Amino acid sequence: MSVRTPDPDPDWTPGPEDGPPVNTNPGWLSDVELTQIRRRLPLLYVEAVPVRVDGLGQVVEIGVLLRATPEGKMTRTLVSGRVMYGETLRDALFRHLEKDLGPMAFPQLPASPVPFSVAEYFPLPGLTAFTDDRQHAVSLAYVVPVTGTCDPRQDALELTWMSPEEAASDAVSAEMEGGRGSLLRTALASVGQLR
Repeated sequence: MSVRTPDPDPDWTPGPEDGPPVNTNPGWLSDVELTQIRRRLPLLYVEAVPVRVDGLGQVVEIGVLLRATPEGKMTRTLVSGRVMYGETLRDALFRHLEKDLGPMAFPQLPASPVPFSVAEYFPLPGLTAFTDDRQHAVSLAYVVPVTGTCDPRQDALELTWMSPEEAASDAVSAEMEGGRGSLLRTALASVGQLR
């Protein structure tokens, strides 16, 4: 399984006559550059567990994305994506929440960029609970309350809201890619919802 974070097409403009195109957004890597970097360096990601809270700030629902793999298999996952060069963690987190949940989700970003967990993904299973067959990735994971309407975009088919008990179930964990069921349970524990 892999960390599902498609990069948008970089902003390319025509280069000088008879020259290659020029990338006008140096925060993005071309597909070739990204493949080369993934073979040599760990990449930094952010992941978010969207939640709904009651008036006392207690988590009452957890949002989990449903996606289809290129092979046509349905999997569940969390909001996730790479941190661009020169981008703050808060900006990356907000960008990926908006990308995956839509502009009307109204995420309430944490006041501090301290994650509830750090997950390390490896291409070879067994080193940690997390795998990504494309790369070695380090992911900072956050629980983020959302107050608006979520309309999944990009490659997400839907966002399913679940009770904490449902989200912690073995059935949901088995549907999650790359070991994210374990990360989801850690998120629930971090907000006092794992029983």
